[in-house]
Amino acid sequence: MSDGGTGRRRLRWVLGAGGAVVVLLAVLAALVWNGVLWPNRLAADRYAVRGVDVSAYQGEIDWPVLAAQDLDFAFVKATEGSGHEDERFAANWAGARETDLLVGAYHFLSFESPGADQAAHLIDVVPAESGTLPPVVDVEYYGEFASSPPTVDELRGILDPMLETLEEHYGVPPILYTTEQIRADYLGDDYDRYPLWIRSVASSPDVPRRDWELWQYSDRDTLPGYEGEEEHIDMNVFDGTLEDLRALTQD
Repeated sequence: MSDGGTGRRRLRWVLGAGGAVVVLLAVLAALVWNGVLWPNRLAADRYAVRGVDVSAYQGEIDWPVLAAQDLDFAFVKATEGSGHEDERFAANWAGARETDLLVGAYHFLSFESPGADQAAHLIDVVPAESGTLPPVVDVEYYGEFASSPPTVDELRGILDPMLETLEEHYGVPPILYTTEQIRADYLGDDYDRYPLWIRSVASSPDVPRRDWELWQYSDRDTLPGYEGEEEHIDMNVFDGTLEDLRALTQD
């Protein structure tokens, strides 16, 4: 005969343990979401050169305070497409340039505008200043293109003339910011002459057949020094020394 009391106790124990696991997972998820725990931090800690990227979402930035957070570089959003300028670019560029940080600007690539027009827009907004980092072209899905992405030829038809124009104007190869998936699907090895900035916030980047120069390892950190609608800030590392990063800057 079965022991009904023992069975009920076992069931209560299983239900209790299952409930505890659910609660623990919920707590862990909340800690990750709020940036308290981040899976990439340990892997990123072995890189000594660290930096941030910011946009208008971080609001007004106190650059001396932010720069004092063990940072070496900062990229600020400048433009998007052929007509949009980040409303905080001028203030962020000027403020960051007054610190000891190495500073660069980035452009969010539109799949709906010719590359030559986008390059001209970036050139109109971002000065070619000695000692600044190369301009960055941010290539990632957005809006409807997440479910209906451009073809390889369509994307390259926009990207190629933009990269060529920017390199001619600024005198250094632009940096390509993208995800591992987009690099695999669209870029392959054909763009290896451009420094690669890889976004991989869930795990360490695993880019086949080449190294990356910059790695965005977190989009859930918080630092003193800014006050905007976005409470978090993107964190990045550079695979090299500070002098190696400085060697990428414009003459």
